[in-house]
Amino acid sequence: MGDNVVARTHFGRPERVVLAGHLDTVPGDQPWRLEGPTLWGLGAVDMKGGLAVMLDLAVCLSEAGRDATYVFYACEEVERERNGLLQLPPQLVRGSVAIVCEPTACVVEAGCQGVLKVQAVLAGRRAHVARPWMGANAVHRLGPLLSWLGQWQGREPVIDGCRYRESLQAVRVGGGVASNVVPERAELELNYRFAPDRDLACAEEALREMVAEHLGEGDTLEVTDGAPAAPPALHHPLLASLVEASGEPPRAKLGWTDVAFFAERGVPAANFGPGGPELAHSAGEHVTAASLERARDVLGRLLA
Repeated sequence: MGDNVVARTHFGRPERVVLAGHLDTVPGDQPWRLEGPTLWGLGAVDMKGGLAVMLDLAVCLSEAGRDATYVFYACEEVERERNGLLQLPPQLVRGSVAIVCEPTACVVEAGCQGVLKVQAVLAGRRAHVARPWMGANAVHRLGPLLSWLGQWQGREPVIDGCRYRESLQAVRVGGGVASNVVPERAELELNYRFAPDRDLACAEEALREMVAEHLGEGDTLEVTDGAPAAPPALHHPLLASLVEASGEPPRAKLGWTDVAFFAERGVPAANFGPGGPELAHSAGEHVTAASLERARDVLGRLLA
């Protein structure tokens, strides 16, 4: 359906594991290269490595102790409304549990953070730069707000033994009319990653309270996009088995993933895949054969 592909086994097993991975990457022009057992290039870790593991499992597991659904979907790295999972009939993505094969270095990463994208608009008063006292420079007003953001310390709540570290970052700045005009408007885009002990409404309320002291008359703060967080679901026996098979203690997912999509639909979910998560979206993306084989072994044992 669309640019999405779904494949399902029909062994008649009482449990079904959904394995999901997105097909798209972030923009970039890093060429791929193979150096020994390491593949370098854009998307190698986020998340072509996870897709490769899913494909190998789909081809090689002719029979297993649990049924599997393999979901290859488009448009995860852009606006949530374009996400390929939203285009699929609900019955196609149902399962006992779901595993999103994002890069986790073969460690189970529980739940995920939520995200709010917010645009702050600071107001000024237009004037000639030769007479700035007759106006108010909106760009200059960004200074205190940016300074506060640079020193901001987020919450670190521990949920089901997993520590989530919140972040709030300025990701885009805009403003100015011409080189001889005092700007009357400055724009600042913020990205807030919040822990799964907050829903979208609570996260927005908290963000507005934090930023309020840096806004004045005529300023605005608008939420432009958002996605909910997902709490850990490691109490589910299948996900507990995944943790055991990984041989490593679980940790919190610092970032948003489509674990939230499944959690919203009542499917317990977690993140597990090859490659280091810190390499995602970086110029040095790479994945090793050992990591691919490790992820394939752990997931294969879960299905078998």
